[in-house]
Amino acid sequence: MKNVSIITEFVLLGLSSDPQIQTMLFVLFLGIYLLTWAGNTAMILIIGADSWLHTPMYFFLGHLSFLDLSFSSVTVPKMLQNFLSQKESISVWGCITQSFFFTLSGGTEACLLSARAYDRYVAICHPLVYTMVIDRPLCTGIVSTAWAVGFLLSLMNSLFIHKLHFCGSNIIPHFSCELPPLFTLSCTDPTVNEILLAVSCAFLGLLTLPPILFSYSRIISAVLSIRLSKGQGKAFSTCSSHLTVVLLFYATALFRYTSPDSGSVLERVVSIQYSVITSLLNPLIYSLKNQEVKAALQRMLRQHKCAIG
Repeated sequence: MKNVSIITEFVLLGLSSDPQIQTMLFVLFLGIYLLTWAGNTAMILIIGADSWLHTPMYFFLGHLSFLDLSFSSVTVPKMLQNFLSQKESISVWGCITQSFFFTLSGGTEACLLSARAYDRYVAICHPLVYTMVIDRPLCTGIVSTAWAVGFLLSLMNSLFIHKLHFCGSNIIPHFSCELPPLFTLSCTDPTVNEILLAVSCAFLGLLTLPPILFSYSRIISAVLSIRLSKGQGKAFSTCSSHLTVVLLFYATALFRYTSPDSGSVLERVVSIQYSVITSLLNPLIYSLKNQEVKAALQRMLRQHKCAIG
């Protein structure tokens, strides 16, 4: 180690090295980021302002919208900066910090998606006891637990990554500082870090995925038992869109973290799905397919119009 220089920054390869393609990607991801901010901010404001939406379902949606804002803000601003920069670099400490908040956001999102699936299962399959089972203290406890799980998993992985030394190549074949690419650049043995990450992913998967699969399987069964074809079609459309986004999030995340890191373009495309696209789709699905949110928005617009008039 005496004759090896310790690196102080990493170079993110991003999605492309072609300047023209980078310009197109900048416009694309800037649009996605602005839509993500607009959609999730609107959801937070509508839920907070309309008393009709102060229910457990929208309590979870409000926190999910805030988390989606945080999740996309961890990676997209730096990605946009690198699209326009000749030197696509990030400091070692900046990279470790980004990986900490990325793991925190991803872990907490998985927990909240699981909590929301269970909430919908109780509401649809056991509506008579819904208010007794899903009350405000339980909702607060679930959300607090979700953030605590995400924080602890992120903290453990970040503490161990501080023990790695980076002294060889500083090129990360990715657009952000996720943990797997960092392990391949370490001069020291990252086996402990890889085991810890695998255990963290397994724990998170076992904690959140079974409730989601159980809840949505029961919801779909209940929806299919609806006799009115119109009501069945509408309910099934809403349920299927929610389930599709959740499964895309989990499928791409599982693929990314269970496959050996190769630095391929496919890995970067897959990462975009769970770190960028999901944060965009969540508010669109929960607002465009939700009559209560539409009605709340109309009430807000009428009140604003009356106030101006």
